[in-house]
Amino acid sequence: MKKFWMVTLAVAIFASILTGCGQKPAGEQISDIDVAALGDLGGLEMPLDNKNTKITWIVASSVEGLNDKYAMQALRSITGVNVQLEVYPLSTVNDKVKVLFASKNLPDIIGSGIATMTEINDYGVQGALASVDDNLDVMPNFKKIFKDNPENDWVFKSYQAGDGKLYAMHGYDINRDVNHGVLYRKDIFDKHGIEMWNSPEEFYQALKKLKEIYPDSHPFTSKNGDGIFEKLATSWGIDVSKAAYYNEDEKIWKSSITSPEYKDELDYLKKLYDEGLIDSEFLTLTQAQWTTRMTQENVSFVTWDWIGRLDMFKAQTAESVPTYDLRYGNPIGPKQTVATLPKVFFPITVSNGKNTKLACKLVDFFYSDAGRAFVSMGVPGETYNINDKGVADYVGFESGQKIEITELEEKYGLYIEGMYRGFDRRSSYFQFSEREQEAQDYFTQEGRMEPEDPIPLFTEEEQNEITKYQTNLMTACKEFSTNYILSDKTGDAAWSEWVAKADGLGCGKIVEIYNAAQKRYDAQ
Repeated sequence: MKKFWMVTLAVAIFASILTGCGQKPAGEQISDIDVAALGDLGGLEMPLDNKNTKITWIVASSVEGLNDKYAMQALRSITGVNVQLEVYPLSTVNDKVKVLFASKNLPDIIGSGIATMTEINDYGVQGALASVDDNLDVMPNFKKIFKDNPENDWVFKSYQAGDGKLYAMHGYDINRDVNHGVLYRKDIFDKHGIEMWNSPEEFYQALKKLKEIYPDSHPFTSKNGDGIFEKLATSWGIDVSKAAYYNEDEKIWKSSITSPEYKDELDYLKKLYDEGLIDSEFLTLTQAQWTTRMTQENVSFVTWDWIGRLDMFKAQTAESVPTYDLRYGNPIGPKQTVATLPKVFFPITVSNGKNTKLACKLVDFFYSDAGRAFVSMGVPGETYNINDKGVADYVGFESGQKIEITELEEKYGLYIEGMYRGFDRRSSYFQFSEREQEAQDYFTQEGRMEPEDPIPLFTEEEQNEITKYQTNLMTACKEFSTNYILSDKTGDAAWSEWVAKADGLGCGKIVEIYNAAQKRYDAQ
């Protein structure tokens, strides 16, 4: 954040060796790191410990040898804490953590592996996890972001356990403004004089014209299976990831999956399907099949996916389709909006034990400006330098090269899931190509982003009721939605039948619970 540090000649020579491997040989110690050069510590004092206390920390990763990577060795030097990661694959970490809780043999920090806030709160009330409230005195950065900030203090209400305490340390400000959305072949649209759509009708007309020009094409395709209903619903102004959504105009929770807006979305997709404008296999395509469609010259022209595909597909088609130009497009639905990505993201927890205070201090480091820079860029002069554009050039990578966070995890031990609490905005994650930047800039326009739903706090009884109904209800919703589009059982009669079935499966009960919880939340 400020000037980067200088090291002794011997360390500098060794650092040049490090560039090729991203770590020092076993047994080597990193010394002479100018901690001040990392950035603002937010009130923490380094080292955090002068006894080389061992702190164990569960993370999720497929990278081998993380404990020996440069960033981990540097972390030990900076903090004075002997941090040792317990690394499990993302696919198995949840099961492993359950076993550890059952055996009461917990690591000091659980960075990954607890699936829900309900589980966290249960473990907390039982005494296995440390209360955040009781440790705010050693966490100045967390306190500043959440407790002292009126925009974020809701976490203490929304995520508190039955005993009124908070046991989770959520991350903050990791998301880009835009990460997914509708992508379209601008080269094809421009070639035929088709304008960018600004409404469902304009989108329909664009697909219709493309189908006329390319009769054998699948103008709109998807690899999202029945998840496409949820992804498109935002631009109809609803959230169908769960049975209820918050209506900003009326300030109440309403049913999403039986709403008129959802019927409109399904009717619209039904029309596209019946006229051959959406891929006949859009609910069953594999990623490989979808990729083939999207990277051929005249097969598919619009999809919904991650913005990384904009450049990825351009590179894949460099020789086969030199004019290929995939760009971020308008949403499809009538509101023309995309979801606001949450600033508050998945939590980590600290175990109750002899090292609780030190573990809390260690976690708090990653909330500081210095910690955010460290976890996403490393140490200035060693793993990165800030270039004249004000962003990070990573040592060992070509300047201007598009670097994936997995590459930096492999080389240096950066971006470890279950450790980071936020990223520095100068880091690789926020370095966008022209196409990606276009997507970011587009939705800074006023009114393009749907506001986030509030997160009310449910009682244990209410949570049990939601759990009781939600899974079966959402499964039934996806089955109905699929049949509504693919079969002849469609229209008002089929919809009325679905509304009655959904209510019988507990949809109305879930809405009642949300509104009761929201009323209590608002009263606070």
